[in-house]
Amino acid sequence: MPTQWKRSPEELHKTYIANTEAFYRAAGRGLAEQMDQFCTTCALQLFARSASLTEEHAEALNALYSKGRSKPSWLLWALTTAVGESGAFLPPLFFWSLTEDDARRGTDCSRVFIRMLTNILLCLAAVDDDVTYAEAEYITECADKLTALCDSAGVKKGKPGLRAADFVTSAQPSFLEKNPPRAAGQAGPAQGQDKAGAAGETQPEKPDLDALLAELDGLVGLEKVKKDVKSMMNLVKVRQLRKDNGLPVPPMSLHMVFLGNPGTGKTTVARLIGGLYAAIGALKKGQLIEVDRSGLVAGYVGQTAIKTQEVIASALGGVLFIDEAYSLASGGENDFGREAIETILKAMEDHRDELVVIAAGYTGPMERFLSSNPGLESRFNKQIFFEDYNGDELNAIFHLQCKKNGYELDDEAEAYAGEFFAAMYDGRDENFGNGRDVRNQFEDMVVRQADRLAAMEAPSKEDLVRFTKADFLPEEEREDG
Repeated sequence: MPTQWKRSPEELHKTYIANTEAFYRAAGRGLAEQMDQFCTTCALQLFARSASLTEEHAEALNALYSKGRSKPSWLLWALTTAVGESGAFLPPLFFWSLTEDDARRGTDCSRVFIRMLTNILLCLAAVDDDVTYAEAEYITECADKLTALCDSAGVKKGKPGLRAADFVTSAQPSFLEKNPPRAAGQAGPAQGQDKAGAAGETQPEKPDLDALLAELDGLVGLEKVKKDVKSMMNLVKVRQLRKDNGLPVPPMSLHMVFLGNPGTGKTTVARLIGGLYAAIGALKKGQLIEVDRSGLVAGYVGQTAIKTQEVIASALGGVLFIDEAYSLASGGENDFGREAIETILKAMEDHRDELVVIAAGYTGPMERFLSSNPGLESRFNKQIFFEDYNGDELNAIFHLQCKKNGYELDDEAEAYAGEFFAAMYDGRDENFGNGRDVRNQFEDMVVRQADRLAAMEAPSKEDLVRFTKADFLPEEEREDG
């Protein structure tokens, strides 16, 4: 029986935009990236309950992107693999913050989110013109779990959302019921069958080791950091070889601390470490989950451990990167951050072979953070220091930004750039942002160039891609000079 929720990819994108824009007006557009990622994850979990997977499902995934964000490019074979690995529903990290904000302000953005998500999921369930009982159960589960968080946080009641069960059109078995993943130890595919094409095969593809090493080597500066990362990789490789040859393998912690100022590439290196460890078999997936205090600590008794456990679950098989980790120990004895620390320490012990935790932040506060708990010092026994970029390195980062975005400098600007970034480095203070300051400078120059070109009657293509010396400084400073 056809369903009223079926949409073409174009119509689905319009529906997605209409729902998310209404949500962003209430909660802020800063959530767009997280929202797109979360809805994609939900779609994969939902499609696991669909009767079959078709090109329509891949096209539906490609329609899930907010205004100003790039369109995805899912293919059916990749979708099939991802659906097999999709797992169970977890509330998104930003939803916890939404409920806390709603409870404090007396608003109901989090309940608006639930109604919006239900609408989107119903449209996704109907891409094949069929809504199964399993799909409706999943949509109901999502709404119920999110509603329970709203209720526990004390968010005011809102109007009820749609009941997914009212829109079921068939009771066909789900895709995973028809194609169950092979259990551990079960015999592999029949002889002659392509292992990668086996039904339900869920082994993630290993990252390309050479490509990741090339990306690491291509980072500006950070020579000591690169050397430390490669040494750790060598240690892990040799450890695995000893294990394979039946030799004793001493215990080793893969957890580490990144020390240094903002904008020095800590998050980028953490992402590469996850991929590199996955490429050599030390981690199963190698994904990077990045959080700060707000992503771990809740505002109510008993919720912090649950919230932190949800984050840890999403990071298993990869890297959990905790930015400004010292903020977890910044409160008093009753601060909920200490509950997050204890939960993380337990996970580091329980999942020592499937989780790498990287704690990052300013050098001084991080050293005090590690000394605040004996368990932290013993588990984070590897420290990597990220030095500030010097003037030449800042200039190199700026040129990479220009190349990536299709800009170039005229001769006068080229000569001035070295002087400008040397002065930026020499004049740095405690608020120096390193690469972030370079990105801000680049974005400011794009605006200044636009203002300059707007006064020209017919800018040429060369004008559109070229920065001049005047674009380096705001107008009042140019006049003073």
